[in-house]
This record gives sequence, C-alpha cells and structure tokens, in this order.
Amino acid sequence: MPERVAQKGELSINAVRYPIKKQPNGSAGRVQQRLVSQYAPKYVIGDTTKDSQQRASVWAPQFFKGIGKERVRPGEASDRAWWSTCQLLDGHIILPQLATLTAASGVAGSYNVGAIGELANEIYAAFGTAVRKYDNVANSWGSTLATLPAVATDSITFRLNNVVYLAFATTGGYTYTSDGITWTDDTRDTLYMAYWDDRLWGIDNTGLLWWSSQIGTESDDAQVPLPNGSVTDLFVARNAADIIALFAATTRGLYVHDDATVKWLFVDWDLPFHPDNGKGSIRWRDSVYVPSGLGIYRYIQASNNAVVTVIGPDLDDGLPSDQRGVIRQLLGTHNDLLAILDGTTAPGALTTFATRGVGTHHGVVIDPDVGFSSILGWNERRWEAKWLGGSAEQAISWAHVSNAYSTYRLWWAQNQRIYFMPLQRDIQNPRQNTTLTYAATTQDLITPWLDVGNDIDGLALSLKVETATTTSSETVVVDYALNYSTAYTNLGTITTNGVTEYLFPNSTTPNGTAFRQIRFRIRLLRGSTTTLSPDVIAMTFLYRKKLPAKYGFVAELDLEGEWKGNSPQQLRDALRTALESNALVEFSYRNDTGTDFGATDRRFYVDLVEATNLEDTGDSDAGSSMVTMIEG
Repeated sequence: MPERVAQKGELSINAVRYPIKKQPNGSAGRVQQRLVSQYAPKYVIGDTTKDSQQRASVWAPQFFKGIGKERVRPGEASDRAWWSTCQLLDGHIILPQLATLTAASGVAGSYNVGAIGELANEIYAAFGTAVRKYDNVANSWGSTLATLPAVATDSITFRLNNVVYLAFATTGGYTYTSDGITWTDDTRDTLYMAYWDDRLWGIDNTGLLWWSSQIGTESDDAQVPLPNGSVTDLFVARNAADIIALFAATTRGLYVHDDATVKWLFVDWDLPFHPDNGKGSIRWRDSVYVPSGLGIYRYIQASNNAVVTVIGPDLDDGLPSDQRGVIRQLLGTHNDLLAILDGTTAPGALTTFATRGVGTHHGVVIDPDVGFSSILGWNERRWEAKWLGGSAEQAISWAHVSNAYSTYRLWWAQNQRIYFMPLQRDIQNPRQNTTLTYAATTQDLITPWLDVGNDIDGLALSLKVETATTTSSETVVVDYALNYSTAYTNLGTITTNGVTEYLFPNSTTPNGTAFRQIRFRIRLLRGSTTTLSPDVIAMTFLYRKKLPAKYGFVAELDLEGEWKGNSPQQLRDALRTALESNALVEFSYRNDTGTDFGATDRRFYVDLVEATNLEDTGDSDAGSSMVTMIEG
C-alpha cells in the first residue's frame, strides 16, 4: 500500500518522500491531476461521415446480408441482423409476404400431411392416407379422391408414354392418377421417386432402385450398398462426366447411379454420418444442395472438378435457440432457395467438425418439441426468414412450389393444415411494386448485440429511425435491451414518415444510458390493407465509448536541498530508480486511509513516463525535476 502523506507540499514516490516546488507566491507546491483514459482523436481523410465527430461514435447497421449475426464490435461490418421475420431488402425493412391458411381438410383424426402434389394446374394433398384436391375458388378441399395404402413419403408429376401422371409414394407402394378421378395403387414398395431418361424411378427403404417405362410395371435396378433406412432422397443432377444422372442421398453421403453397370457409385466427397443427411436434397441453378441437420452443403460437379462449400443457416452465429431445427426439404424458386425447417426436432448432437477444408458446421443440441418451425430463403447472398410458425411443437411436413391456378406460390403443410404464399419471379422493390401483399401479424427484427469492447463502457445518447409508409395503422415499435438481458425497454411507436429521434433514457432527462452491450428490436405491424407495410429505411445509433477512469499526475519536485534525511543526490538516485522500474511504483500525496484507489483513497500505483530535470553543474546536484506519472 502506498504511504500516507500528511504534510502539505510533499509527495511520496516509490516510498521516498519529495518536496514539491513552491508556487510563485510562496505557498506550498501542488500536484496537477488530469484524466488520461481517453481515446485518440479521429482523423478524417476526404469527406466526413456520420462517424467523423470527435467525441461520439455512430452505429448505423444495415441488414441486407440477412440473419445470423448475434454480436458485433465497433468497426466490424454491420450488415447482418441476429434474427428477423421481416424482409431485409437493400434500404428497406418491410413485412414478409402474406401467408394464407386454407380451409381445414375435413379429414377426421390425427395425421400428418405426407405430401403435396400437382396435376393439371390443380393442387392435391395427402391428409394422412386421404388424398383431396383444393378448390381455389371456394377455398375447400372437397371429398376424398383416393385412400393411400400408407402415409405419403413423396410426390411427383411426370409424363410417361405421353400421359401426364401424379403419383404419391408410400412405404406400401405408390398411388397414381392421370385425371384426378381414377387412382391406381401399385404395391411396389416406394420411399422416394424421380423422373429421368423418360422413365419413372423409385427407391425403397432398403435402398433398392427400380424403374418403369410403362406405368404399373417395374424392373429392379441397383442396390445402394448401405444398411436399410440409409436412403434419404432420390433426385436428378449432373454427374462427374457432365451428364444428368440419378443421385441417392444417404445418411453417409451421396451415391450416383451408373446406368451402364447398373450400380450405385459413391461420390468422392466425404460427408460425416448424420441421420438427416440429404433429406430434401435438390439441384438448383448450377449446384446440388444437400442438407445436413441445420447445415447445407453446396456441391458443384462437372468435368471431374468438384467444389464443395457450406452455405447453411448454421454458419456464423446460427439461429436463435427456439428457431433451430432440422431441414426437411429444399425447394428452388426464381429468387431464393427455400429451406423447410422442422423446429420440433433437434439438429442432432453434432460435435463441431470440419469438412475437408470447405467450412465448418456448428451443431447445438436443443430439446425436441420446443422450437418454432419456419421457412428460410437463401438468395446466394443472405439468409432470410420467409415465414415463422405461430406455435411450438408443430412441424412442417411438406412443401411444394407451383404455378397451379396460374399463380406462382409456395404451398406447405403444418399441423394438419395447408398454407400458401405468393412468390415473386423478379426483384422485389416495395417502392415500385404496389401489388405485394404483407403479413397481418407483428413481425420482428432483432439487431446483433453491439459490444463496445472488454473493460469499456458505452453511453447511449440517441437513436434515429427513418421510416416511410408509416401511418396510425402501419406502425413501427422500437425497443432496446442491455447487457445480454432478454427484457426490452420500449422507446416508442412510430406512426409518421421521416426521421424519429429517441434520446436516452428519455427526452426529459437525456443524460445517456450506460451499457456494455446493447441491441434493438424493431416491430412492424400493418393495418387492414394487405398491400401496405411500414418501411424502415435506416437506423443510426449515437453513443460514446467510456474507458475506465485512469489519471495522470504532474508535479515539480524541489531538489535544492536535503529532505527527510536524503540529499539532492540521493533524491535523484531514488527518482532514477523509480523511472527505470519495469513495475509500477507507489505514488501518494494524500493522507487517505480507504481501500478503493482513486476515490476515498487517492493513493496510486503509477508509471513514471517522463522526468524533465534542472540540475546544477559541477559538484552540486541541486535543482528540480518535472515528473509526469500515469496511473496503471
């Protein structure tokens, strides 16, 4: 503990007492104290920006690169949200597309919608084992057209011998129709189906492939060399010879069909075992996309040159725990690759693993039956939530992209009901497209936590939110949370266009709100007009970074004569020892007895950073020394 100093005009450095040079008027010398824990000034080259001001910092997050970033630091790219059910366009945050819940099927009992299919511009769905057709005008599912031998596991529309069929696969066979009226059961065990080389192909639970060039007649083909239950999908894509071929997704990776040798060949791409590997795999644009729990691998195979990358929503910080789950199906649209996410199933106990240099998946186990199922979209630049289920413990069982009824839509099944949502064929711009329809319920955007840094405090000063198309019905609610708390504090509700500024903690006492971490929640809600959505254009958060207080001291030591038994030479020697010390040294000029340094106890451990000496010449060591010290 540094010494206590009771005598006026004296200080102690490294347990040695020194007199302070007297003031010009002859009164006792003093110590000059100043705050040294300050950031270096900003230097601006070229035009100024929002962050050019000297004292405050600006965070102006944008979210056009989608979701999946939970925390950012000052200076890092702020172009991601943590989570959002809003559309995250460049310069616009708007409500998602309107989802329509169709009428109840009328099928009694508890069941899953196994598959959705399409024939002659109309939608069919398998409600348990009951197949029904949707009436787009009356919004009804009519009566049962066929009873499947088991729950549907797949559906396909195909042309065989110049006749177009719709077929539902089941473990008890497959059931097909060409007119929606007459349905035929084929007892050939079928789990998944595909169409290739002018033939219908199916594969069963054992991995045995069959084909048919004449509806109702099947021929055995290749056997996947894996245990029963390993096959997770059957689809068509481009093989290593740059030829379209059949692929089987399995729990252990991909197999490609060799028609010449009637064999399944393992694709030379190691994929660690996962029970959900390959479920809902698809060829979209120039690549094959293979789900693995919450992860997705992008696989490009052509001319003996395979490229594998990881693009799933599990990258970076992933998804909030109650939005995690398992990808059951992928579907391609004009703008997005859609991932159908079953939030009622844990992603699996995936220890973090690398995939031969192509990236890393992060597996986090969640409790079954706790999440919210969702539909996510990836446009090769960002992930965005397209729809979020309203209740936990309800899985999405099937989805289908269709132009049935001459309307481009996504259809999906959840909790024994069918929904549809319009899909866009081109770029969405809410300022130019006035026919878009938007969700009726409140939708959230949650920003990442802004973490100003270890051992640094932030002081929130103001938040500016710029909005358009806001009214008393189309509103934007603004909240914030502090220091990793799940509780939010409301700032206000925006109902007018332009820039709305909120002061912290409020406009009455805007003296700032201290924080270590802060994040914001923007909640959008529309009124009764389906084509209107509030539009958040920009957010600008103003804050100050506050370092822990550290002090510097300047004092001119009087070395003219002896002091407390030490000659000027001894005083100078002791001062040199303190200057050259690698460790901090004791410093005190107060008679304090507390234990909290710098408050009730103004005794410090300091670094002597400078000593400007005035010395006599010859045999005299008399003089003075201007000493600068900084608290450690």
